[in-house]
Amino acid sequence: MTMALAPIGEAAPRPPSMVERMTLIMDCFEGSNARLLLEEIARRTGLPRSTAHRILEQLVRLQWVEHTRAGYGLGRRVARWGARESGHSDLRAAAAPWLHELVMKTDLVVHLAVLDETSVEYLDKIGGRRASAVASRVGGRAPAHCTALGKAMLAWLPAEKVDALYAGGLPVATQGSITELLVLHQELRRIRGRGGLAFERGECVEGVACVGAAIRGPERPVAAVSLAGPQGAPLEVVAPLVRDAVNRIGRELLGTALRV
Repeated sequence: MTMALAPIGEAAPRPPSMVERMTLIMDCFEGSNARLLLEEIARRTGLPRSTAHRILEQLVRLQWVEHTRAGYGLGRRVARWGARESGHSDLRAAAAPWLHELVMKTDLVVHLAVLDETSVEYLDKIGGRRASAVASRVGGRAPAHCTALGKAMLAWLPAEKVDALYAGGLPVATQGSITELLVLHQELRRIRGRGGLAFERGECVEGVACVGAAIRGPERPVAAVSLAGPQGAPLEVVAPLVRDAVNRIGRELLGTALRV
């Protein structure tokens, strides 16, 4: 057997440690809610398939990763840490009873999210039997201009702020995504004309439709709430419930009667 030796004066390359390999795998899920197959994870990390599988089994057991027939995704432990680190405990506590009430009244999936530059960050998701049909997770992110949540918040920002946020263009999530800044401004004007109600049908995830409204503070939107369901969900019928929920959350959180 012949061994490859490092040149004199140079240290032999150190193989990645277990922690480094676990980090490589966890980084595969950054910025996406999509499920990944084992083969894709092995390709992205450069790890042997057997090594990736062995580490994934440990991550699943520890709840950092979850495994379904659709593939691997981030697990409950990540969601708990994400919610803890987001620093929105007061918001989540104020919203919780109204989010549960929305689910009970509509049998749809409810989200609570905040705006972070051009993304929305999900702080809460409740949906009962329908939750698995909507590819979102607590701590996850989605393009703001592709979601009812994001558009509801963008609608109350100054136009020049929106221009600055999207100076580099609008990323595409589906064929239904808004791709031009002028079209986005037109959509935001329509949202304001409806008193703050934002709709999206297949713009973020194909086959999923949402209606959302922002919780508005004195100077800017604080967060947003949405209802999500299949493409044919009666969003116009349930939209007033979303409007009522954000008003109630706003009064609970800020102590003032907020308008949407």
